[in-house]
Amino acid sequence: MQEEMEMKSGSAVRSVPAGSGNDAYESVTLRQKQQLERYLNFFSSVAFSTCLLATWESAGGSLLAGLYNGGPAAIVYGIILSTVGNLAIACSLAELASIHPTAGAQYHWSYFLAPRGRRFISFFQGWVTVFSWSALVCIAPYFIGTQIQGMVVLAHPDYELVRWRGTLLMWAVAIIPIIINIYARRVMGGIEVAAGIMHVVFLPVTIAVFVILAPRNPDSFVWNTFVGGLSGWKDSGVVFSIGLLGVITPLAGVDGVIHMAEEVKNANVVVPRSMIYGTLINGTLAFCYLIAILYCMGDYTEAVTSPTGYPIITIAYQATGSKAATFILMAIGMLPGWIALFNGLASVTRLTWAFARDNGLPFSDFFAFVDPIYKIPLRALFLVASCIFALSFIQIGSTAAFNAILSLSTLGLYISYLIPLILLVLKRFTSPQDIPQGTFSLGKFGLPMNLLAILFATYFVIFLPFPATVPVTAENMNYAGPVLGV
Repeated sequence: MQEEMEMKSGSAVRSVPAGSGNDAYESVTLRQKQQLERYLNFFSSVAFSTCLLATWESAGGSLLAGLYNGGPAAIVYGIILSTVGNLAIACSLAELASIHPTAGAQYHWSYFLAPRGRRFISFFQGWVTVFSWSALVCIAPYFIGTQIQGMVVLAHPDYELVRWRGTLLMWAVAIIPIIINIYARRVMGGIEVAAGIMHVVFLPVTIAVFVILAPRNPDSFVWNTFVGGLSGWKDSGVVFSIGLLGVITPLAGVDGVIHMAEEVKNANVVVPRSMIYGTLINGTLAFCYLIAILYCMGDYTEAVTSPTGYPIITIAYQATGSKAATFILMAIGMLPGWIALFNGLASVTRLTWAFARDNGLPFSDFFAFVDPIYKIPLRALFLVASCIFALSFIQIGSTAAFNAILSLSTLGLYISYLIPLILLVLKRFTSPQDIPQGTFSLGKFGLPMNLLAILFATYFVIFLPFPATVPVTAENMNYAGPVLGV
């Protein structure tokens, strides 16, 4: 039997029986017209994956979640748990990426793997992935914009934090990455390598400043201190799991480089390795950073109740005793995080373009257009940029609602990982001979790794929608679950 799905690019997805030597079905093949220029090599691809996550920089910005629920123990063991879980997910997705390195990624794989209901599953998968990534690229502008406000508060304690100013700062942060994505696409590879160097080099500089200037906390504070009485949650397991948000979100987005696959040279080899190396590097860097911060942080209560809105700003000021030094430390962390937005915009633009190319969006013909001058999906980029500006308005009405959007992005991404992984495991049990072999294979460890990835992703998905505090009110409610349901 032959099954075929026509695509807007004039391509087709087909699954056909083959009389191969191993009596298996021929792998599902994807034939797409190459519309984008391949300019990313191995090093720029690894740098892209590494910088896109910007894990240690994001972990500093999201430190409050762990300090508020679980404390140092939740942060230390949480980042280990998050790294192992996301590495399992990256390895499992890398197998699929080596078979079908395409910008559509998850929704394509779900279509290939689903035993029935392929169109609906793929369509649902695509919308979840596109919306999640569109929300995820709001994190960098939000963190950087509001951290700038926090530093203004540190410099001028009488300054009033006004949400609309934070929105304007978000716009300012996002404009240059948008311009670079349009006019300087060819230098993106060089930017990735330079950003990757900064991402790695700036970390030991930051740690050295803390270690030299700050007094040291005892080992028991870092490894054995569990804080469970601040949020109102009583069960220690729930407190720990909710506190993981601060170390899960920085590692979310392991699939980012996949969506650039149609611009990567030798993508079926380079993209899987880039995913795994990027996740491993970022997890290691984030662990080192968080350990240094916890050993060198001063008064715990002062950090959690920081008027700047960010404990890391107060911790840096406690360590250095200098506002100027604090600003420099924050800038060192914000710069790679800002450049990560260049990558995030590029990745979600290609994902959105691919989904439009396969007729998944309203006005798909319009958004599937590749500009012949700039050689990028310019209209898809403008659509993503419009989402950033539109979502930023939510912050003016309610910071809690905007935080829910950020939680939603992480929740949606892990759901987008779960769908193809569950379908892959089902395929391993029902018709393993139909699973094609790519350039990267986990071999006999494939099924255990897939199950481990599903276990972690499910665990993350369960607790990401939980509200950070109880009793739950309209202001502190985490709306990620209801919004995703809608």
